[in-house]
Amino acid sequence: MSTSFEANTSSGSLDAIDLQLLAILQANANISNIALADKLHISAPTCLRRTKRLQQEGWIEKQVAILSSDKMGRFMGHSVTALIEVSLDKQGEELLQAFETRAVQEAAVQQCWRVSPGPDFMLVVQVPDMPAYLAFTQRLLTQDANVRNVKAFFSVKRAKFGTEIPLPTATS
Repeated sequence: MSTSFEANTSSGSLDAIDLQLLAILQANANISNIALADKLHISAPTCLRRTKRLQQEGWIEKQVAILSSDKMGRFMGHSVTALIEVSLDKQGEELLQAFETRAVQEAAVQQCWRVSPGPDFMLVVQVPDMPAYLAFTQRLLTQDANVRNVKAFFSVKRAKFGTEIPLPTATS
């Protein structure tokens, strides 16, 4: 399949088949290589080589199972999801990096984003209950003298959750 689309980057390039492969794997990483090859109209060995190349070049960071936070919360008897804005008092690169390093080491932190403008960081945090949230905030936020302001929002309903990155479509 020849297309006019090709994305070049420092890690290699993506052609139309690579983009289709990535789109399929984003929707279902559990698909067998044979089924994936069939959908792409390429041989299974070629499909496997492409997939391995995309992994080695870092296009595919990792493949995971995404658990249902609702079901896990019911199973555990409780669950708290917090979206937290964190503003630091001083924003030097070393200070930003120090906070980021501490945040990503916390098991409760599912996502850590440096953002601008506004707060310096946005965290998505999942803890079993409010006592665990309090312990988390004391460890990460209260004990850090450089944390100036914290604003937490607690999830009451998740309307959408996705992990897929919209990909460009190729034209043939």
